Amino acid sequence: MGAQLRVYKRRIQAVTATKKITKAMEMIAASRIVKAQRKVAASMPYATELTRAVTAVATGSNAKHPLTTEAEAPTRAAVLLVTSDRGLAGGYSSNAIKAAERLRERLAGEGKEVDTYIVGRKGVAYYGFRERKVEESWTGFTDNPAYSDAKRIAAPLIEAIQQETAEGGVDELHIVFTEFVSMMTQNAVDDRMLPLSLDEVAQESTRKGEILPLFEFEPSAEDVLDALLPRYVESRIYNALLQAAASEHAARRRAMKSATDNAGDLIKSLSRLANAARQAEITQEISEIVGGASALADATAGSDK
Repeated sequence: MGAQLRVYKRRIQAVTATKKITKAMEMIAASRIVKAQRKVAASMPYATELTRAVTAVATGSNAKHPLTTEAEAPTRAAVLLVTSDRGLAGGYSSNAIKAAERLRERLAGEGKEVDTYIVGRKGVAYYGFRERKVEESWTGFTDNPAYSDAKRIAAPLIEAIQQETAEGGVDELHIVFTEFVSMMTQNAVDDRMLPLSLDEVAQESTRKGEILPLFEFEPSAEDVLDALLPRYVESRIYNALLQAAASEHAARRRAMKSATDNAGDLIKSLSRLANAARQAEITQEISEIVGGASALADATAGSDK
């Protein structure tokens, strides 16, 4: 076997092994998407009703609370960025990071300082490489988040929104994550969690034909809002984590399918090259045999004379 043919065969073997790995990862990601979608759907009713309850309390009282009250001159904002712990998911994490960078520039243009909180090793690595300050980070659960993870993330954010800005607190809470639209479409979005925009919630309820419920507050509207604040932030973060997980699996499945298809095309191309090299070797061997036989015939004929 010629040297060129051996090179092609080794490359075919290596690409075939890679194709098996990418195909397995594609199938694993596809199986996990369904579970992630179910979790997203299951979390939506609670988050929707909680938002409606908060809106009803805020619109039914004159309570001043960080959950619903806009600062007169906001100077500081917290941004929670949700990325992935692992790669091989196409542009999933990079798109979320780009959305966070655009949000950061917009907030800076409004004269606000930005405190960054990050979920996922990819985001941590991005900010660490650029030596940017990160207030807190969380890793190790992005592909399968639990409600306890959302509670751990929400705790420092709630503490920051409840503090005075001069004491290290913030006036706004924003979250950047990848919204799951469909198996083929996932969009990196930024959303303001706090203060809650009551006008937007009311307009959305009106559009859907819903009527905000009426409540009586015991002992007071302020106490009710204090109790709802952590639940609201936790539910919003949990829903974002679930949507990001579903988006991550969908992006990884699409990336691995593309890698598998590319590996198949490369194997076909290398096989054609290997066949051409084999044919060239066979042709050369035949030519050498024919040439040798002809030379031997000529030598024999010369000796007979």
